[in-house]
Amino acid sequence: MKKVPFTNLLAGYQELKTEIDESISRVLDSGQYILGTELELFEEEFARYCEAKFVIGMANGLDALHLALRAMDVGPGDEVIVPSNTFIATWLAVSECGATPVPVEPDQITFNLDPERLESAITSKTKAVVPVHLYGQPADLDPIIAIAKKYKLWVLEDAAQAHGARYKGRKIGSHSDAVAWSFYPGKNLGAFGDGGAITTQNSFIADRIKALRNYGSKVKYEHAVKGYNSRLDPIQASVLRVKLKKLDEWNIRRRQIAKNYLEGIKSIDLILPKYLDYCEPVWHLFVVRSPKRNDLQKKLNAAGISTLIHYPIPPHRQRAYNLNFNLPLADQIASEVLSLPIGPHIDHDQVQYVIEIINNI
Repeated sequence: MKKVPFTNLLAGYQELKTEIDESISRVLDSGQYILGTELELFEEEFARYCEAKFVIGMANGLDALHLALRAMDVGPGDEVIVPSNTFIATWLAVSECGATPVPVEPDQITFNLDPERLESAITSKTKAVVPVHLYGQPADLDPIIAIAKKYKLWVLEDAAQAHGARYKGRKIGSHSDAVAWSFYPGKNLGAFGDGGAITTQNSFIADRIKALRNYGSKVKYEHAVKGYNSRLDPIQASVLRVKLKKLDEWNIRRRQIAKNYLEGIKSIDLILPKYLDYCEPVWHLFVVRSPKRNDLQKKLNAAGISTLIHYPIPPHRQRAYNLNFNLPLADQIASEVLSLPIGPHIDHDQVQYVIEIINNI
C-alpha cells in the first residue's frame, strides 16, 4: 500500500534549501529585523509578478483583508458582501471593522461568489464586495466589478489561494481596488510561518495601509491614525523571494496533477471541479464533491491516501456567527466537498495511485 500525503511542505524546503538558508542568513547578518531592505525588495518583486503598482507586506492574510477594509473606511453600520462559501477569515475581517458580512451564494461551476446574485444583496448600507478566488479558481471579476462601480462600492479580492492565477489573461493582483494575500505555509506561495500582503493600483489605499500596518505611523513616533502592528517579517520576506522565483514552475506541476485527475477519475459518484474557460486556475486545492463524502474519505484513508475537507462548517453555521440564514448551496457544498492530494511535490505514481483507488471504490 502506498502512502500519499495531502501535501509535502518539507520537500519544498529541501528543493530550495541552499538558497533559502542563504537568504535567512543574509537577513540575520543584516541586523534589520523589522521592515527594512529585504521586505522592500520582496514588495517590489511581488508587485512586478502581480502586475500591480503597490505591494504592502502584512503579518498575515487576515490582517491584509482587515486593514484593506479599514483603508476603505469600512466600519460600524456598513455592510460588506462576502461569499457564503469561504474560509471564515473573509467574514472575520469584515467583523473586525465592526461591519456586517452579507453572504451571497456561489455559482456551481467555480463555487465562487455568483455575480448574478450580487445586485439583489446590495442595500443602502453596502460599502464593499469581497470576492474570493476559492481553491485557486479565479472568481468572475468583470461583472462583479461592473456592478460595484454602478453602486460606487469598493472591491477587495481575497486571493489567499490564487498566487499566479490568471483572469482573462492577466494575473490576479491588479483588477480591483485592492487584493489581499496570505503566505501561510501551505499556500502556493508559502512562508515558514504566517505572512500576508495587499496589492493595489490605488496610491491612496497603499499609503493608508502602510500607516495602518505600522501603528498608524509614517514617521517614527508620529501617529496620524489609530493603527495596528502587522508587518511582514523580513526573514519570511527573504524566503518568499526565493520561492517566488519557483512559483510558476510549481504551479505548472499542480496543473499537471489536476489534468491527470480530471482525465483519469471515472467515478460516476464524484463531481469533478470545473472552471471558467477564460480563467487559468493554480489548483491550490483539487476539490471533488460526493454525497458519500465521509465514506469516501474513510476508504481513501484506509488505502493510505490523506484528504482534507475545505470547509466542513460554513461561516454562517459557526458558533462565532450562528446565523439562521437560508444558504442551501453553502450547506450542501460543506457536506459534500473533499480535497484530494495536490502540490508540486506529489509525484506521478502517487497521483496515479489516487486515481486507481478512487475508480476501484
